[in-house]
Amino acid sequence: MLHEFTLSRGRAMINFTLKYCDTKQKLLNSYGFRRVIESFVKQVLKKEEQVIYDYYIKDFKSEDDLIDSIIEVFKLLTVFSIDEVVAVDNKYSKFFEDKDLFIELTELLFTYWKRLERYTVVRNNRLGDGLQSVRFIQANDMFNDLLLATFRRIQETINGHETRVYRQMTAGANAGLTLNEVNWNCPIEYKGLTSIPFISTVVFQPPFISYTKKNTRDGIFQEHQQNPLENIVLNEDDWFVFPAKVGSMLTFVYFHKDFMVHGIGLANLFELAKESEYIGKKPDIIYVFGYPDGEEEKRTFYYKDKKNDILIGYANYCDDIDYFGYMKKMLLTLHNVKQIEQNRLPIHGAMVNIVLKNGKESNIIIMGDSGAGKSESLEAFRTLNENYIRHMRIIFDDMGYLKKEEDGSIKGYGTEIGAFVRVDDLDPAYAFEQLDRGVYTNMDQINARVTIPISTYEIISRGYPIDYFLYANNYNEAEKKILIYDSLEKSIPIFEDGARKAKGTTTEKGLVKSYFANPFGPVQEQAETEVLVRSYFKDMKDAGVKIGEIHTSLAIDGKAKDGPRLAAEELFSLINE
Repeated sequence: MLHEFTLSRGRAMINFTLKYCDTKQKLLNSYGFRRVIESFVKQVLKKEEQVIYDYYIKDFKSEDDLIDSIIEVFKLLTVFSIDEVVAVDNKYSKFFEDKDLFIELTELLFTYWKRLERYTVVRNNRLGDGLQSVRFIQANDMFNDLLLATFRRIQETINGHETRVYRQMTAGANAGLTLNEVNWNCPIEYKGLTSIPFISTVVFQPPFISYTKKNTRDGIFQEHQQNPLENIVLNEDDWFVFPAKVGSMLTFVYFHKDFMVHGIGLANLFELAKESEYIGKKPDIIYVFGYPDGEEEKRTFYYKDKKNDILIGYANYCDDIDYFGYMKKMLLTLHNVKQIEQNRLPIHGAMVNIVLKNGKESNIIIMGDSGAGKSESLEAFRTLNENYIRHMRIIFDDMGYLKKEEDGSIKGYGTEIGAFVRVDDLDPAYAFEQLDRGVYTNMDQINARVTIPISTYEIISRGYPIDYFLYANNYNEAEKKILIYDSLEKSIPIFEDGARKAKGTTTEKGLVKSYFANPFGPVQEQAETEVLVRSYFKDMKDAGVKIGEIHTSLAIDGKAKDGPRLAAEELFSLINE
């Protein structure tokens, strides 16, 4: 960031490197405070609170005069009493003729500020009158305390008495980033990306609650024949890089500052790579999210840069991509295409390592497309933990891959350390338990989501043998919830058919199908995947892996909660035999 403060699309960006306010006077004299007051007067008072606006504009004549007066009176109220403020300049008496109205104005201003998404940034190796040596987390805490103290001081002066009930809310940043300038092994085609700083640390104040323009994802990502990134130049004031480890793939995710919530969400979903893992290195994948290419329609696709052996993802700047699904699913598509190239089989599903109370251990994969019941089955496992399970370890919650080891065995690996799940389908108690670490979006809407950490990179990258490989059937009611098939001729078509009843996580409706239940790689690379499916299934069958279906009943009316639980209980009984 080149500016000390920016405000756009309901998001405030504060650059601690260029300006760090540690006193009330620095805060109230800052450009950022003026920018907030300007926006508040024009967006809130003028449009939504016309009674208050009309009351003050009569005396202050112009908006600029009103803005200047609000700023000046706030500065004076942090030092003087009301009588002393009026003595400084009698024009400020207007604010105190109706103290209740002025108190309402200050409350509205504070509410407006808290309604913004607020981010702080520190960029290392940059000179400026800002934060360099103070610890970032401590700096955010101090900034939060300063804002609260300033607001309370003003409020107490107006009221004429001290506050008696203190609510220790988050008044500072919702999230913060430390940034580093990094030299990586950049091919000449991508030299326009080299000035963008890399995220080295993320700090956020849960619960992080955001509202995005979209709440579902539409369509699949197709291969493009031209490199969308060749010769483009990104503005370092508008972009950040999140260096992620998506499964085994080093991935550079470039995102525009107007989609910050999706960049922050990455921290709960993918492992943030260490500097030693990407300095001087060439990534496997590059994803540019939110590039303003002048097109109003959504453009999301990928390109195979065979010359540099880099897979490129692209999403242009538009409201239609303002949903975390476009961030997550493109990254998984890119990951899966890469894995297919390396003869590994991507799995759209969930894998869990379970140790039962009787000591029996089992590794289970439940495969299915969005809404089939993968995450809900894991949630059922978790809620049954007390009765059946001694220990449960999630290997992947949405996407993983199978790999043939050197000894010929097949093991499952994860891609994500977190989960992007529907709040609707979580146990309410569990959903509330995640308040201290979750990134929530669109909480009062259908398909409300939370991104939460569920595992560690060490666990998901360890590799686990497979005991059960089950397809999640969410649309057929069945008395017997678990069906194991002896014949590959019967089981493979069920997995490749990829049928499910849509549940509102995308724009699809009714019974839909996608090849191998995975529109994120296998659909695009179907011919190559078909060869891998037959090879892997034969080897799994020969190794004694039980292959079949699990009936989650998730899309059957009235069964969304009980279906996954009953299926989980039957599966536990089967493992116990």
